[in-house]
Amino acid sequence: MVVEKLKKSLSFIDAIAIVVGAIIGSGIFLKPGIVLGNAGSPFLGLMAWLLGGIVTLAAALTVAEIGSAIPKTGGMYVYLEELFGDVWGFLFGWVQVVITYPASAGALAIAFATFSTFFIPMSGFQQKLLAIASILFLAAMNIIATKLGGVIQVVTTFAKLLPIAVIVLLGLIKGTAHNFSAFASTTTGVGTGFGVAILGTLWAYDGWMESTNIAGELKDPARQLPRALVIGVGMVVIVYMLVNIALLNVMPYSDIITSKNPASDLAVILFGSGGAVFIIAGIMVSVFGAENAYVMTGARVPLAMGERRQLPFHKFLSDVHPKFRTPTNALLLETVITIIYILTGTFNTLTDILVFVLWIFFTMGVFSIFILRKQPSKYKAVYKVPLYPVMPLIGIWGGIYILFSTVVEQPINSMIGIGITLAGLPVFYYLKKK
Repeated sequence: MVVEKLKKSLSFIDAIAIVVGAIIGSGIFLKPGIVLGNAGSPFLGLMAWLLGGIVTLAAALTVAEIGSAIPKTGGMYVYLEELFGDVWGFLFGWVQVVITYPASAGALAIAFATFSTFFIPMSGFQQKLLAIASILFLAAMNIIATKLGGVIQVVTTFAKLLPIAVIVLLGLIKGTAHNFSAFASTTTGVGTGFGVAILGTLWAYDGWMESTNIAGELKDPARQLPRALVIGVGMVVIVYMLVNIALLNVMPYSDIITSKNPASDLAVILFGSGGAVFIIAGIMVSVFGAENAYVMTGARVPLAMGERRQLPFHKFLSDVHPKFRTPTNALLLETVITIIYILTGTFNTLTDILVFVLWIFFTMGVFSIFILRKQPSKYKAVYKVPLYPVMPLIGIWGGIYILFSTVVEQPINSMIGIGITLAGLPVFYYLKKK
């Protein structure tokens, strides 16, 4: 198979860095105030982050078993194809290739350029040029060697965790607000507000699934991928909880929920006016690392689909560079689409529309553990999800909750997302017939 020609150059540390790097973008710096405000109290806010983390960890633990049984490049696209049929796998891959990965990478690139204006004033067009330059740089690094992309991921992940660690440590030591007294006395926010708060945390936890795409390039995917998912998601849950505890220990609750960038305000309190420089630099590194994770993992889906002849120009897309042994053509395709989205500015609209669709597939992915377990002779998983079937059911509950909330809050976008997804069916049947 073509994907087997990919060089197995990614280590266990690379895999963990991809998990952590794809999840932690700008959400941890911008979301705490929104989540705490919707929850209605510090205690409920922390519980929202914890429950969101439990749902994410349950889903990751479940997918980890599927990944150990099907350790192939392509991730969830491959899992759905094998366990639900080629139509479902194609539709998910179609959405990822055409919109999800390039739109997400484009949004992150623009975010990186926007934060850069803190240091260098730029016009809107100049910001787009910087965003495109960052995408081209990351694409070039991942074309030359997957290991280079892995190195960038490890370095940026460490760099983004360092300022977070300093903020948490000083926040816990120097804090004087001590908002913990509000835990037991405040009950506002129970119900709809608390549900919206959990929803906000789940968006912040999103991104862990991307690591499954590079399974074929891990040295021992059946063992390394499950461990990377569990450790990576577990680390993020701890980081998110500690950041919020530090915030509540330093800043008044009312200040947190009214702040546009609570993490930046926290840095200013802890480090003075220079704290803003510190935190903005940290956000830029964080966003750049997440951008690299999407560039690296996104190309593996068109590669896998090209191998299965499920995309136009499948021979071109399934080619692996003879010297570098990287998915060069698939990387080029995703780069071109990403640049188009950056220039047109349509990525935010597209990603908002497809959130609903993606969670349909994610929920199906978690549910597929029950199909996998019914075929023990065909699928032999090295790793088993603990507390089965409780863990998968928690992950499924989280997915259903997101779907229900999205339909209620954004019914039109939900229907448009389904329409865009189904638009891939004529392509699927044409190529299959051909």
